[in-house]
Amino acid sequence: MTEQSPIAAAQPFDPSLSLFQLLDPKVHADPFPFYRRLREEAPVTWDPFMHTWVVTRYEDVHFVLKEFSADRTPDPKKMEALGLPSLGPVADLMARQMLFLDAPDHTRLRKLCMSAFTPRRVEAMEDKVREIAHGLIDEAAKGGECELIADFAEPFPAIVTAGLLGVPLEDHRQLKSWSATFAEMLGNFQHNPDRIRDVLKCVADMTGYFRDAVREQERNPHDGLIRSLMDAEVDGQRLSEDEVIANTIVTMVGGQETTTNLIGNGILTLTRQPDKMAQLRAHPEIIESAVEELLRYETPSQHTARIVKQDTEIGGKLMKKGEAVMAVMAAGNRDPERFPNPDELDLTRTDNRHLAFGWAAHFCFGAALARMEARISYLALLARMEDIRVAVPESTLEWRTNSGLRGLSALPLAFRPVAG
Repeated sequence: MTEQSPIAAAQPFDPSLSLFQLLDPKVHADPFPFYRRLREEAPVTWDPFMHTWVVTRYEDVHFVLKEFSADRTPDPKKMEALGLPSLGPVADLMARQMLFLDAPDHTRLRKLCMSAFTPRRVEAMEDKVREIAHGLIDEAAKGGECELIADFAEPFPAIVTAGLLGVPLEDHRQLKSWSATFAEMLGNFQHNPDRIRDVLKCVADMTGYFRDAVREQERNPHDGLIRSLMDAEVDGQRLSEDEVIANTIVTMVGGQETTTNLIGNGILTLTRQPDKMAQLRAHPEIIESAVEELLRYETPSQHTARIVKQDTEIGGKLMKKGEAVMAVMAAGNRDPERFPNPDELDLTRTDNRHLAFGWAAHFCFGAALARMEARISYLALLARMEDIRVAVPESTLEWRTNSGLRGLSALPLAFRPVAG
């Protein structure tokens, strides 16, 4: 029997099943037992604390990503009606980003952006990306210890992103700072009024910076994604300047945060399973499947929101048009109904259609670049460092306060340096 949406009728709810549990540092450090409990006890549930449906089984997450609406950003007028008029500039920016749009607007933007960010462009970057990685690792690996996040996992994708966009490489620290602030807003589902001022300043500063970059391209055209977005044309359509800026920002943020987490979480996972690290070191030819497995096993982007397009039944629950849904990709990626022995790290897993990069029309725009950066990073780190271990008690490791984009604040490592 179909269960009616509890929007209008209160139902008993166990608070320990709310996604707000992810704000508990202990749960956030290892959310997978919590996700397992959700899949088993409440795979499709209305979370009254979050005011959203939550789905955690692979099949259901896949369906939501494929069928439901991504157009979930209130316009500035709605923000004002909600009593948050100061956030209008944020909503205005997000409303121009393809991440938050449906067809036909999403289709138009994605075609134009994909025409600028082609697989050929990614392939052409590989030698330079490898050079950047090796330069940073050579420096980090000198003394037998390093702080992986600050020394490598953050600056590496930031420098790569600056080069991709065509802005000065020395600006990569500023790009990283903006990216982290904006990602905190994207990845956290709790309203934090203390951060509004920082987010507004971040949006204003980023917008001004990239508007200046557009002016510089007009005066002095040079290679980079910003130039390509300015020149992109499909079926006689082009991007407006505001669309160029908005989608440069979402590319910048996505290109850094996911990759930083993939590198840090992946290396931590390998230190916890030294037999798997030894396997990858001895068989570098498995690197592609290893990256896919680490994406599945330690999903960098944990969940994303969607809106129900029309009344839809999932798992015996009736979701009403306009209701919010949280699709938990990290839970779906550990679903035993889809992946045999899902809590086992299998670096040669073949059937691995994970959800780490989303699905369908909103499949991650920069997935090919993130995969390349991960392949290069893992192999380069293992080549220059042996006997890698976490240099502090694991109980003291801190995770960033970002429930959606899960990654370490720091990862101190000790190792035996290997001459380059």
